[in-house]
Amino acid sequence: MKKLLLLLTLIYSGLSAQNYSCCKPSVNDQNNLLAMNESFAKTHLPPLPFTLQNGKGQIIVFKTTDGKPGKAYLVKSEKPTTKVLFVFHEWWGLNDYIKQEADRLQTELGDVDVYALDLYDGNVATTVPDAQKYMGAMKKERTEAIIKGALDLVGKKVSVASIGWCMGGMESLQSALLEGKQAIACVMYYGLPETDLKKLKGLNCDVFGVFGTQDKFINPEVVKTFEENMRKADKKISVHNYDADHAFANPSNPKYNKPFADEAHAKAVAYLKERLK
Repeated sequence: MKKLLLLLTLIYSGLSAQNYSCCKPSVNDQNNLLAMNESFAKTHLPPLPFTLQNGKGQIIVFKTTDGKPGKAYLVKSEKPTTKVLFVFHEWWGLNDYIKQEADRLQTELGDVDVYALDLYDGNVATTVPDAQKYMGAMKKERTEAIIKGALDLVGKKVSVASIGWCMGGMESLQSALLEGKQAIACVMYYGLPETDLKKLKGLNCDVFGVFGTQDKFINPEVVKTFEENMRKADKKISVHNYDADHAFANPSNPKYNKPFADEAHAKAVAYLKERLK
C-alpha cells in the first residue's frame, strides 16, 4: 500500500500538497488530479479540426438515474441484437473522432449496438485548458448516473462490453464494474486502474489492457500493480504493452504510433468479437 501511495504521489508531482489527504485517493479523485497535471496536459495536442461525414449513428437522449438527461451517439446493428458495446471518450469529449470510432467498431463487430456515451453532457473540448476543465470537474456520481441510465436503456437481457481510451479507459473498467453480470468484456487503453480489491472481486468479465511502456502516468509499475490486484481478486487480465507513450493510439496526439495503434486495435477487436459471439 505504501508503495502504491508513493507511486501516486510521483504521478501527480507538481500538484500542491494541499490536494492530498491522509487517505488513499479514489480512482475518480486521481483522475481529477491528473487532469490538472501540466506534464500530463503537455502529452496532448489539440485534435485537428475534423467533421464526421455520413455518420452511421445519431445522437440520442435518455433518462439517467439522477434525473438529468444523458446523451450518447448510437450506432445500431442492422438487425435486432442482444449485444451492446459502450464506448468511452478521451478527455476531449464526445467529438467527431469518437463518433467515427463508434462507426468503425460497429462495422467491424457487426451484430452489436454501439453507444458512445457523453460523459461531459454536451461539452466538447478543442483546447487543452478546456479539456482540463471538463475532465477535472467530472463527478463520480454523475458519471455513474449516465452509465446506469444507459444500462436501464438497453435493458437487462443484453450482454455488455466496453472500450475506452485514457480517461475513457478508466471509465470502461468502471462501467464493467457497474454492469454486474451483464458485463462480458472490457477493453481499456492506458486508463487509471481500479485499486480497490473489493470492487475488483465484483467484476464479471476479464480485462483487455493496452498500455505504453514510455507512459509516465499509467506507467509500467502502475500496470504491474493492476495485474497483481487482478490476480488477488481472482480475475483475469491480458496486458498488451507497447514501446510507446501515453495516448499513442490517438491520431491527433504527437506521440501517435500508427503501427502499434493498428496492431492494438486489431487485437482489441478480435477480443471483443470472441466475447460478443
